[in-house]
Amino acid sequence: MRLKSNIWVAAYLRRCQTEGVFGAVRRRGAEEAGAVFVKVSLLNGHAMLYVPAPQTSYDDGRPVDRFFVPVAPQALPEHTVEERLIREIRFDPDAWIVETEDRAGRHFLELAKT
Repeated sequence: MRLKSNIWVAAYLRRCQTEGVFGAVRRRGAEEAGAVFVKVSLLNGHAMLYVPAPQTSYDDGRPVDRFFVPVAPQALPEHTVEERLIREIRFDPDAWIVETEDRAGRHFLELAKT
């Protein structure tokens, strides 16, 4: 059984804080199982967006993990990331949006193997 989204988000923000990275919940989603989207602002007008990995990325031996994939291999203009987030919320009103700020682009997420 996977951690509830609200607990995962709280732990993720704590991790960011311990590394000196500012992070905040921009939008609260469903507490139990809302999808989590993580935006990493690079503070230069660009950002990275990480979305939940497809279910095929999960190992049956570790079903509790949360894996993410970047929307693009490189940072995108912030307005492009914001447009994508608006579309995601229209599609899934239970989604969470977490935003961090780090010039180095550190995200502290487990990325799915491609």
